[in-house]
Amino acid sequence: MAERASSVERVRAANLGEVLRLVHQLGPRSRAVITAETGLNRSTVADLVAELVSRGLVVEQEPDPTRRVGRPSPIVAAGDAVMAIAVNPEVDAIEVGAVALSGRVRERIRVECERPPSVEDVVGVVARVVEGWQASALAGSRFVGIGVAVPGLVRVEDGLVRLAPHLGWHEADIRSPLAQRLGLTAAIDNDASLGARAERLFGAAREHRNVVYLNGGASGIGGGLILNGTLIAGAGGYAGEWGQTRPSIPAEADRRTRAGTLEDEVNRARLLQVTGLGAVDDPLLAAALSEVESPDVADEIDRQRRILAATLANAVNVLNPSMIVLGGFLGMLSESNADGFTADVRANALAAPGEQVEIRAAALGADRLLIGAAEAAFAPLLTDPVRTLDALGA
Repeated sequence: MAERASSVERVRAANLGEVLRLVHQLGPRSRAVITAETGLNRSTVADLVAELVSRGLVVEQEPDPTRRVGRPSPIVAAGDAVMAIAVNPEVDAIEVGAVALSGRVRERIRVECERPPSVEDVVGVVARVVEGWQASALAGSRFVGIGVAVPGLVRVEDGLVRLAPHLGWHEADIRSPLAQRLGLTAAIDNDASLGARAERLFGAAREHRNVVYLNGGASGIGGGLILNGTLIAGAGGYAGEWGQTRPSIPAEADRRTRAGTLEDEVNRARLLQVTGLGAVDDPLLAAALSEVESPDVADEIDRQRRILAATLANAVNVLNPSMIVLGGFLGMLSESNADGFTADVRANALAAPGEQVEIRAAALGADRLLIGAAEAAFAPLLTDPVRTLDALGA
């Protein structure tokens, strides 16, 4: 009898997780739609939704008043009160966000750094920021976990940062001190892998199952790969290090390093230097690049675009994606002439895979890494909502 009860509890936990995942990842939907999507009966869905509402995970809204046939079904939406803490340490700043289960970034702060932050620096900043939120803007809200997007090699099995060269981290454990300091579970992953996941679930690649994602940040270029709807991590979780590949440079005059990697040639710091900007965030850099008047700036943008386009053509030939998403400064480079950039990639690629591919800047913009980090933190909740909340005493 106990074994049967345990089986029933597991089925209910899975069903609760499935309903929560649907409204979290696919957006508000009626109970009738949830019933159709899950294959469960109406009374079971009503019961599951009621429990999720009682736990503060979802809210029910009035049905669409324009519906005229039959009795309208209430709309179920993920709530704003349950959140994840999202963290992205970079060489020049630590960004911290509070991302709600609804997908809304309710709060974010960028803490500038004079030098690359250490693990201790990051833990201290996150703790101070969250304590401030809990005492003011987010008082009464619940945090269910921490997600950290690290620009480096992260071991998939335990979140150990094997190497984040630009941060100076080697065999660094950030998960344990963060979890201990804040009393929450922490999930650590490569920043570009998390960005790829966010854009696949909520952004530019939402309708695509074969995606190449490249993220351009202050620490260089990372990437993610999604094949047939699955994020490819590799044997140890290190897949997607596009920045460390040797770039395709068709014109030798475009080369700036003797034997450099892609991120040595296509480089945010070079853009900052030629524009005369200091340590600025992406919106300020994007504004500067969109109003180009200096020939030197225009030439550097064109040079980096040519190298990036030739390199992406290799990805098109090898992987045959239907979508390439470019985040950070890479998206800025492509958007300066989006149609021309796509044409350049296709011109360097084989005709058949080239004609299928779309290329877009990350739709989530500056939120992409925070949303991706939050998604990693939400994973236990989406698997078993009740057990996760009970473990937190929430």
